Amino acid sequence: MSVVVLQELIAGAVDNTVVKKYEAAGKKYEQEGTLLVPTADDWVMAGRILNALLRGKKSKHRGKTPRLPDHEKQRIIRDVLTARSVKRIGATLVTNNLKDFNEIHRFCSLRIKSGNEFFSS
Repeated sequence: MSVVVLQELIAGAVDNTVVKKYEAAGKKYEQEGTLLVPTADDWVMAGRILNALLRGKKSKHRGKTPRLPDHEKQRIIRDVLTARSVKRIGATLVTNNLKDFNEIHRFCSLRIKSGNEFFSS
């Protein structure tokens, strides 16, 4: 479990009961050693990836990317940080937000599966 995703879940919780449930889950993941926490290098690389997306830079394998508008930066930064952290440990990212992560994938090559694909296999 990514601590970045955990933060997003807590931020979107509908009430304090749900917040406490997520906090307890986070502590459990941390105790088990399965809580993915971004490193300083992840933050720096996330900045580089975000810069490439905002500037519409050319990726090595997929050509020029459409320029991401500045107002999208706050929305996508957590996704970029999650992608970079997942790539670092060599895991597969499971998400239903395929649009954003496919854009991020241009500059951060990682394995991505939809939630439906992952949970049905």
